[in-house]
Amino acid sequence: MLREAAPSGLTPAWLTRQSPEAWIQQGLAELRRAEARLSAHDRTAAVLGMRRAAGMALNGALSVRWRAWGRTYVEHLRAIADDGNVPDAVREAARLLNDVPLDKQPSVVRLTPPSEGARWLEATKTVMAHAYAVVHGSTGQAP
Repeated sequence: MLREAAPSGLTPAWLTRQSPEAWIQQGLAELRRAEARLSAHDRTAAVLGMRRAAGMALNGALSVRWRAWGRTYVEHLRAIADDGNVPDAVREAARLLNDVPLDKQPSVVRLTPPSEGARWLEATKTVMAHAYAVVHGSTGQAP
């Protein structure tokens, strides 16, 4: 696996907490929890879980190929939505996840059609697949 160091020559300590593959695995576990929340009609928790899952996987990509995508999972997802070095499909998937409105009123239940939840899950998987490809060296490298 090719590793590119952060500009300072040191990968941030928070990123080395786990191996790149462990970050991917942690993201997959979070994705399973998000899917369960979506099935239970807990929209807000599901969307937050999907964003976390994608961000965790992106930590794996960052630990292999450093980019200034911020420190938090949400910052990673926002950054790749505008990163011209990321494939279009991945940027679009990140934008979709970033743009899902979260419920601000706990007493209001917002109905989510199954097709909408499926689009969010697919977007999450697209971002995570990109992270996996970067970790395993098949994309994310400058030509």
